[in-house]
Amino acid sequence: MLGVESSCDETGVAIYDLALGLRAHRLYSQAAMHAEYGGVVPELASRDHVRKLLPLLEATLGDAGLRPRDLGGVAYTAGPGLAGALLVGAATARALAWALDIPALGVHHMEGHLLAPLLEPDPPQPPFVALLVSGGHSMLVQVAAIGRYALLGDTLDDAAGEAFDKTAMLLGLPYPGGPALANLATQGRRDTYRFTRPLLDRPGLDFSFSGLKTQVLLAWQRSDQSATTRADIAAGFEVAMVETLVEKCRRALRASGGTRLVVAGGVGANRALRAALATAGARDGFRTWFPRPEFCTDNGAMIAHVGALRLGAGEHGDAAIRIFPRWSLDGLGALAA
Repeated sequence: MLGVESSCDETGVAIYDLALGLRAHRLYSQAAMHAEYGGVVPELASRDHVRKLLPLLEATLGDAGLRPRDLGGVAYTAGPGLAGALLVGAATARALAWALDIPALGVHHMEGHLLAPLLEPDPPQPPFVALLVSGGHSMLVQVAAIGRYALLGDTLDDAAGEAFDKTAMLLGLPYPGGPALANLATQGRRDTYRFTRPLLDRPGLDFSFSGLKTQVLLAWQRSDQSATTRADIAAGFEVAMVETLVEKCRRALRASGGTRLVVAGGVGANRALRAALATAGARDGFRTWFPRPEFCTDNGAMIAHVGALRLGAGEHGDAAIRIFPRWSLDGLGALAA
């Protein structure tokens, strides 16, 4: 199964085999191009996918030692994401499938993230709770089986990754801001600034990070704005974010009675979050699975993987090119037995 990811600012291509596992994968990031603008410019993202997708596809096939006619299917991200970027991947995948007379499947981007830890050795088996934390999403999902998802909590405003990026921008850090802020936080004192842990004072599993971002802005404006203060504020923000995410995961696991947690999405690569969940798991008796850091961000491997699972279960799409810039995860169908 060939997988194509083009939902935002990364072009990913991978080949996954149900019997042999991941055969090859390549990823191209547009971060340097968008840095000039401080964020993703949708039209530029779409045009760059057009330029990069076919060369990446050819290179990935070469890495796997395969030719196009060796493929058994093509999976592509059908949503959610930027409409123009999604169309590039969808049109390319459908055209290739038509030319080779093989099936093509549109894959849900967040299902790709959710199941990315299954690409690792010793993968988790459902049922489990999943925390999906990325630039566009922060949600807790109950996974009864592959394809059977129930939303437990969602973000009411900014997603976790979005809050990282916006906070980094407030502190004058370069784009992409999330990794830069996390690196700076390692140099700061974690107890100098204590910011609110949003929504922990009330029941429920929803997230809200807009107020936390505002607190950081006010603290920075009222400070001496020195390099030391910038690092201390970054550390205080990261502590508040991590403690909030960890406590929501603990609540979700208690509510479900489960002991298995999956964390995926770009923020899942955050070292402080990984360490805090390991500590909480040792205390509470749950285990956490993460994808390797390169599969936390958008990538073609997770799309090829889900496509192979669904094609293997007998799913087939028609010849229409369909994308879903907004697409609910809990509306997906379960895999056939």
